[in-house]
Amino acid sequence: MAIYNLSSSNTDDFTLLGIPGLEQYHVWISIPFCFIYLVAIVGNSILLYLIAVEHNLHAPMFYLLSMLAMSDLILSTTYVPKNLTFLWFGPQRISFSGCLTQLFFLHFSFVLDAILLAMAFDRYVAICSPLRYTTMLTPRTIVKIAVGVSFRSFCVIAPCIFLVKCLPFCRTHIIPHTYCEHIGIARLTCVDISINIWYGFCVPIMTVIIDVILIVVSYTLILCAVFRLLSRDARKKALYTCGSHVCVILMFYIPAFFSILAHCFGHNVPHTFHIMFANLYVIIPPALNPIVYGVKTKQIQDKVILLLFPKQYQ
Repeated sequence: MAIYNLSSSNTDDFTLLGIPGLEQYHVWISIPFCFIYLVAIVGNSILLYLIAVEHNLHAPMFYLLSMLAMSDLILSTTYVPKNLTFLWFGPQRISFSGCLTQLFFLHFSFVLDAILLAMAFDRYVAICSPLRYTTMLTPRTIVKIAVGVSFRSFCVIAPCIFLVKCLPFCRTHIIPHTYCEHIGIARLTCVDISINIWYGFCVPIMTVIIDVILIVVSYTLILCAVFRLLSRDARKKALYTCGSHVCVILMFYIPAFFSILAHCFGHNVPHTFHIMFANLYVIIPPALNPIVYGVKTKQIQDKVILLLFPKQYQ
């Protein structure tokens, strides 16, 4: 029987239940989910379009911002459409390969927080070494950063996919969640998953902690450089240019750390709360990121107004 389970377990489909305990409210929950998803798609698409066609936005900061927008689009599109199907039509089946694909792209997008580190480095060079900015952050350097960020994310996530693919699933194939998540899938198996738990928590968390430390160091150096400026207007302008990036960092890391704390210490917290929090963490940052940059970055704000209301500039 063990051999049978081992050989056939990974060919069956899984069933995503959605949000257990709130089945009667699924249709109502789908309304804000759908709206936020549309905001994320439209906002990030406009951002990518403007950066592509406007020569004034062909600068390192905006190239990095386009990487963040693409990451947000991948995250939203991987998760929300499938989520809406079971919110509208009830529990949905997903193939094992489809589950692995969703797992890969969801976690791949999360680990792309290294983009935020690259953006912090961009602001550090722009403020602390403005004369070397164009020579240090050349287009070739940006391409190397993009390749490095993607390769690092792949190296962190690929072992998770391999570990899950090797597991024999002899228990239920019902996932009480809204998407395929590494530890959630591993808990359906009939073997010891200690290595999954250790790798699934320690490696991504250590990666994030290293990024956070480097971001804090970058902004500490930025603040030291800003407060050495003699002009008050120059200090204000330098801090303003970092405002949008700081907002995005806070939106990304604060929910992440709350989620980690809830999983580690919130044993009495209802499972429904964990799922809802995980859903909000996935859908809200991709929708808010383009809004924050549109409001806080004057170059983008002007281009968006020109795109949406061209008659006012005629």
